[in-house]
Amino acid sequence: MPLTIAQRLDRLKVRIAELAHWRDRQSAAIDGWTFEGEPIAHHQDWPHRQGVVHFAATAEAPEAWPLADIRLQLDLGGESLITLSYPDGETETFGLDPYHQEFPVKGRRFSIATETVARFPFGEPNRAPKLNKARFIWLDGPAHRLHLLLKQVTEAIDTLGEHEVVPHLMDAAEHALRSLDWPSDTAAYISRTSSAVMQQKIWELPELEVNPAGLTEEQSGSAATAFEALTARLKELQKRFPPNGELLLTGHAHIDLAWLWPYRETRRKMRRTFNTALSLMERSDDFRFNQSTAHYYAQMEEEDPELLERIKKKVVDGKWETVGGMWVEPDTNMPTGESLARQVLYGQRYFEKTFGTRHTVCWLPDCFGFSGALPQILRLGGIDSFFTIKVNWSETNHIPSDLFWWKGLDGSRVLTHTFDNPMQGYNGFVQPDCYVPTWKNFRGKTQHDTSLLAVGYGDGGGGVTPEMVEREVQLRDFPAIPQARWGTVKSYYEQAHRTAGEKNLPVWDGEIYLELHRATLTSQSGVKRKHRQAERALITAETIASLAHMLGADRPRSLESDWRVVLKNEFHDILPGSSIREVYQDAEQELDGVIEHAKTEQVMALQALSAKLPKGAVGDALVVVNPSLAPRPLSATLSDGTVVAASDLVAPLSVTVFDKGSLKPAGGLKAGPDRLENDYLVVGIGKDGAVSSLLHKATGREAVDGSANQLWVYPADKPRNWDAWDIDADYAEKAVRLDAPESITLVEDGPHRAAIRVVYRYRNSSLTQTYVLTANARRLDIETTIDWHDRRTLLRTLNPVAAQARKATFECAFGIVERATHTNTSWEQAMFEAVAHRFVDISEPDFGVALLNNAKYGHSARGNVIGMSLVRGPIYPDPLADEGEQSFTYALMPHEGAWHEAGVLDEAIDLNQPLVSAESSGLSAGTFAPLAITGIPVAFSGLKPAEEGDGVILRLYEPAGRRGSLALSLPSGWKASQPLNILEEPMERKGPADIMPFEIRTWKLQKA
Repeated sequence: MPLTIAQRLDRLKVRIAELAHWRDRQSAAIDGWTFEGEPIAHHQDWPHRQGVVHFAATAEAPEAWPLADIRLQLDLGGESLITLSYPDGETETFGLDPYHQEFPVKGRRFSIATETVARFPFGEPNRAPKLNKARFIWLDGPAHRLHLLLKQVTEAIDTLGEHEVVPHLMDAAEHALRSLDWPSDTAAYISRTSSAVMQQKIWELPELEVNPAGLTEEQSGSAATAFEALTARLKELQKRFPPNGELLLTGHAHIDLAWLWPYRETRRKMRRTFNTALSLMERSDDFRFNQSTAHYYAQMEEEDPELLERIKKKVVDGKWETVGGMWVEPDTNMPTGESLARQVLYGQRYFEKTFGTRHTVCWLPDCFGFSGALPQILRLGGIDSFFTIKVNWSETNHIPSDLFWWKGLDGSRVLTHTFDNPMQGYNGFVQPDCYVPTWKNFRGKTQHDTSLLAVGYGDGGGGVTPEMVEREVQLRDFPAIPQARWGTVKSYYEQAHRTAGEKNLPVWDGEIYLELHRATLTSQSGVKRKHRQAERALITAETIASLAHMLGADRPRSLESDWRVVLKNEFHDILPGSSIREVYQDAEQELDGVIEHAKTEQVMALQALSAKLPKGAVGDALVVVNPSLAPRPLSATLSDGTVVAASDLVAPLSVTVFDKGSLKPAGGLKAGPDRLENDYLVVGIGKDGAVSSLLHKATGREAVDGSANQLWVYPADKPRNWDAWDIDADYAEKAVRLDAPESITLVEDGPHRAAIRVVYRYRNSSLTQTYVLTANARRLDIETTIDWHDRRTLLRTLNPVAAQARKATFECAFGIVERATHTNTSWEQAMFEAVAHRFVDISEPDFGVALLNNAKYGHSARGNVIGMSLVRGPIYPDPLADEGEQSFTYALMPHEGAWHEAGVLDEAIDLNQPLVSAESSGLSAGTFAPLAITGIPVAFSGLKPAEEGDGVILRLYEPAGRRGSLALSLPSGWKASQPLNILEEPMERKGPADIMPFEIRTWKLQKA
């Protein structure tokens, strides 16, 4: 009875695995190793595994072996950077990891030096590292090539299933194996195959030879003949069964800037990976490799300039492709629009300065969703194309195409491509069972005849292997599978753009929401809070210094070095909270440094600004800067700790000098044990500690439905797979409300500020909230301090509001997203946790309520309930994530009319970016505003020193979806340039109004 295809395939795989034992003819151990200068023997434990260790040895391969067939095999017990130094002074460097352990060499004799860590690629510790392997092998080229080709045939059979070519492939492979002159010497055979699965099961093996003989010349010749015959047969079959589909291969390593290892290890991963890629390029004219992230190259410029110069040469040769146009591969959900603009500004400028190239493709394969502001930011940075694969990770719904126009908030479009490779996504392989499903899953076949496929070991770096390069050559002649060739990402998109001009591509409008990893909006809240503080501190410092310059002070100093630190920590595994503890210790320390320096710059800028103000008789003056576009009521904390909440207003983008003696609190502030009131609001606090009433005086409307700021604990926050990344849809099925506070106390009663403090305890954690109403406030602040000591537990605030709407407004970068408050469709059901920046609002046409915050991102809006996640307690990959004390503030703001007419954004700005003040003397009271913006209400992004030449850069955006006129008023002798892009270059702007919905506008302001 004939065997089935499955049975034949099983037998084939066993025989091919056996052939692998004969791919080397001989081996020779490399002895004389040292570990930190002390001798270490083969298979000996490391003396210690702390930090970076150094192995060294001198190696000499046997003279009789052909140099072209000599391979160096190493397994030292950890990831390593290997440097070979030859007698003629030439050196060769490459990375050693579990996927890169065999290397060709340029000479027989050399010294070996290593930098080694007892870690595996994903940061896992090797707790018992040994010097496992160090030897030369004489590679039997014919046996090796035949073995690899036969493996590819079996992979093709596996993946092609019932395709009619499969029996022909099976026949060809079986014929190749039958034609082999297999060795049969007993001792050599048993010794060579002793590691095979069946041999390992034998009760006791006979004594094995240390270096058993390999194939003879005749036997190796039979392998060469079999390889040639199999190759010829595959070419014949290719004519009958031509390639199905086309893939463009790009070598890739996706080195996470930090994740399951600290950044200091990433710096070593970069050098290992980059050297490996360069080594492959020296041996293959066809191989192409791409690497994003300007920060990596800047790091190499400092640490290994020689390596950077080698990369530059390969960039010129067209073999090494820099991509992305951004400083790092950032999260795009949480950074401000200005931060995302700086990612492109500093990224593009660095790539152009260093490599003479400007990118047109944004490369973000692994981010957890994408802001609808991104298309416009990219287009304004010279980038017209976008790549990711992460959208295919969504659990419920999927974007229906893999090649489409992505349309942003303002209508800007970028050509977007994604692929669905079930074998490790962007860490693909060069093999048939990766090619075939990737092409099968490509949903753009009717629009374009090619899909990208990124290949190489990644996340922890490593990249492409020599075997992958060899496989690509063999697969060129394969039947029935997609044709694949090395190429560049840029060339793929250039061709896709030509196709897009001929085809009617689908359009995806708005944000790309990932239906997975929603907890990344909440995990590691400390780094999120400090990141936002750093963003705002830098923007404020630049703004004050620029205003001072417009009043006659010196040109502002560049804060690019500080911005680079902020941008680095926006990396998509740092800011989202999905890294190990050491990463956050480093990140928070770095961000603290930025915040401190930015505040110092603010003080210095305010001093420079004050020096340009008119002198006068105010002996006890308060100098206040408003770094935003709305007039704001004066709120300040004096040097003696006194809080001032006056009725006086501080004009937009101005400095105002007040006489402290004339400042009076705004009227109407009253306080009781459970009640706060000012001219705008009446607040009631219930016995449960929640807001029992929030009366908006101007309309007479109650803002809360029942009670607001209900604190709920979810002790079943135990996601299926990704602890720090995910909140599962059923997390709320078990919930505990905190409604029995330990105390409710009136702690301040005016005249400028009144406050009621509520203290809760849940198991091992405590929560202190202070409801604060200042005399001039239109919002109720909830100052919160959490001392958190509970794992796998989520804390949220729920706020039922007395307003009904089918959509809620979530602020995002450079605008807003309107999300459904109902769950009619699976798309809406999946958005049970979504990103908002500084506010979420539910409004009827004449009234609404907003929830503001200064440190949080994970929100929900279901029915009339606005929710916000406050803290979690994941275990992996940081068992102490969010452990300990953290402080932040959120606020409830009832308002008349729609959010964009009622000052919601202005209050959110005030909460996040307070007025900057300093006490002085000998000045003249008054307001000094060097810059005024009139016309349609717009939002302020930044005012910064120009990258080139004199002057400052002003960036505004329309935040609400309106269009209208706009005018700038500048000091005498100043002028505004024509419109600029984000790269601060003149651009042609078309539009029926001065500013269009969600449009970003940029000008250079300089002396005429």
